[in-house]
Amino acid sequence: MAEVSELSLGDTGSTNKTDQIEQTAITPAMALQKTEEAVNDLFEYRDRYFERFGVEKSHKKADDVKAKLKETLHLISEMRDKINNKAMLNMLQGKALNVTADFDEEALDLLSKAVKLDPKLLEAWNHLGECYWKSGNIPSAKNCFTGALNYQKNKVSLRNLSMVLRQLSGPPAEKVSLIEESVEKAKEAIQLDIKDGTSWLILGNAYLSLFFTAGQNPKVLKQCMSAYAQAERDPVAQGNPDLHFNRATSYQYQEEYQLALAGFAQATLLDPGWEEPGEKETQLLQYLDTLTDMINTKGKMKGKKFESLVQSMNEDKDLGPYRGGSYTGSKGKSVTLKKVKLSDLQPEINHERVVTGKVVCTLSSQEALTFTFCMVDEDQTCFPVNVYNIAKGSGVKIGDSVAIPDPYVQLVKVNHKGKVFEFSGIRVDLPVMLVVNGKKLGLDKQAMSVLSVSAMSE
Repeated sequence: MAEVSELSLGDTGSTNKTDQIEQTAITPAMALQKTEEAVNDLFEYRDRYFERFGVEKSHKKADDVKAKLKETLHLISEMRDKINNKAMLNMLQGKALNVTADFDEEALDLLSKAVKLDPKLLEAWNHLGECYWKSGNIPSAKNCFTGALNYQKNKVSLRNLSMVLRQLSGPPAEKVSLIEESVEKAKEAIQLDIKDGTSWLILGNAYLSLFFTAGQNPKVLKQCMSAYAQAERDPVAQGNPDLHFNRATSYQYQEEYQLALAGFAQATLLDPGWEEPGEKETQLLQYLDTLTDMINTKGKMKGKKFESLVQSMNEDKDLGPYRGGSYTGSKGKSVTLKKVKLSDLQPEINHERVVTGKVVCTLSSQEALTFTFCMVDEDQTCFPVNVYNIAKGSGVKIGDSVAIPDPYVQLVKVNHKGKVFEFSGIRVDLPVMLVVNGKKLGLDKQAMSVLSVSAMSE
């Protein structure tokens, strides 16, 4: 693919006599073709910018695309009087104006005229839907994409409809149904072009939404990560900051902090003007910094207060319903339990084991994903615990006793931008497994997490 010179952007120059003669000889068909090629080149320039100029030029991308847009609009202006097909002319100019991430009122007007002049103009419906999306008019966006599919099944309408469906509101059962439909639309888009990375990205986002809305099935999360991996094979999707941001958010949920931080950093690198990835990266580093300090200082609890807390541990009382050496699992089967110390735990799941301890600190987080606290056992070993899906205001407090059956231990190793963290922690996916002060937490303490993913990835 030929590299586009930055020096040529916006440099329309003046036409000489020969150029004027050549333009006079241009037929309507030639003018339309020339205009269509210019608009397609504009989008190719935007989508493959990093292939041409490298990530180090990311800070110039927005301005360069606007300069290329100005050049394209100038050409359209020159060709306007030679094009007989007004529907196509409106569509091409509206499409060009829709190349940026911002809503453009003129683009909306031109594309609306295009579909009125030619209701079967598929590309006009898709770009009109995107304009409505950018303006926040989700129902109108849905109508555009659905209308386009009524004329012809195509990947752009399908994946855009997939995104729209996830934004529609409704009661919980209806919301799950909409997201399941969103997954199916994204799958249909991939079936039409299995190599299109943007469609794979949309499918990954749909799976991620389904994971957090419909019971957090590990299989669905695996499908999500697989879709993101497929998306990354496409240079266009690979240069999309949404891919790296959304995948980083899912990595953070999985406590793969090294990969999460790298993903947030990459999203910032690809779009320096997007503040959220940098903020997430900073927040996560601050969280790990604070957590490490709490682990090393045992919650900064000192002296007699700490000694009194450790001495107050009562194994039988703290175990609560687990004191009998077994408990009834989710499938109604009796599960044997053996009380062990925190230092005895091994990486990943510790089957048929239970640990107890006292809460020495809790950590506030700007993320809605977790509730974090640190606990110490009778040997004064300190472990952090991340509890997921706990209802707001239902966390533990300093001094509470906690028992955790079948504890899942996650090893954390991070080396990012000069910050190094290494520790082991316990992950609890459902709060109902916890015993706090001798009593098992009820279902009223559980709330499904909602993970925010970027929905529009065009």
